[in-house]
Amino acid sequence: MEVNQELVNVQDALKRIGGSMDLYKRLLGSFTGGDHISPLEEALSSGAMEKASHLIHTLKGTAANLSLTKLSHVATELEHKVKSGEEHSDVFAELKNIYFLTSQEISKVY
Repeated sequence: MEVNQELVNVQDALKRIGGSMDLYKRLLGSFTGGDHISPLEEALSSGAMEKASHLIHTLKGTAANLSLTKLSHVATELEHKVKSGEEHSDVFAELKNIYFLTSQEISKVY
């Protein structure tokens, strides 16, 4: 199984959860079973920045815990821009792209 470690760092995740690949696969399955982008896109487009910040923070933490490294980093950048009121459309577009690529990599593990 060759996975882009920048997107899905399997070894790091396994260290974090005690080495159980079965558990990691279940966690990845739970992650991919949810829709993380549509609610965020709706919150951002409607100006519900507090809700958007919460959704981004949750995505960032979940991605970090699952060692979805690039996704976590981009979510961190987006969270900063949203909280500081900066223009964020470019970072959100990057987040959507990284989310898609990460989902493809997860399918190699899950």
